[in-house]
Amino acid sequence: MASSGIQDSLRERGVRLTRQRRLLLDLIDNSGLHLDAESLYQMAKEKDPKLNRVTVYRTLKLLKEGGLVDELDLAHFEGEKHYYETRLKQEHAHIICLRCGRVEEFFGEQLQAVRGQVQSQFGFEIAFARTEIGGYCSHCQALRAKDDLRAKDDLRAKEDQGEKQAV
Repeated sequence: MASSGIQDSLRERGVRLTRQRRLLLDLIDNSGLHLDAESLYQMAKEKDPKLNRVTVYRTLKLLKEGGLVDELDLAHFEGEKHYYETRLKQEHAHIICLRCGRVEEFFGEQLQAVRGQVQSQFGFEIAFARTEIGGYCSHCQALRAKDDLRAKDDLRAKEDQGEKQAV
């Protein structure tokens, strides 16, 4: 069920929360995933076979323009693909693995401290903060280390083979 805050915000804007809009909001808000429009469409279609892509895209545009949903690029991990989450969530940072694409959310006092520091140091009134951190999860770090070793071994083998051919 779409959160009451979102329902209230839509009502204030004179936007009717139709069954299909409610379904999309519920998926965005409760899936625990960062969904792109196509994934959102596929998941929603399983619950409502009459739903079409146009409705999904129009609803995302409406929710984004209404300030209820954020459109994220998540470090452009998958090119120009965009992901959606409700804006009413607590402010957080997205931590994206640049190898496997895993996304974690980081909440904490440290983010609030950075916000406070920016406001005081620059006299800047922050309306919102969006933070993305790209790197490699522990699993992918291990895979990268194996890949590096394999590449070094391959290079040594080629060098050895070159030396043998020169003799």
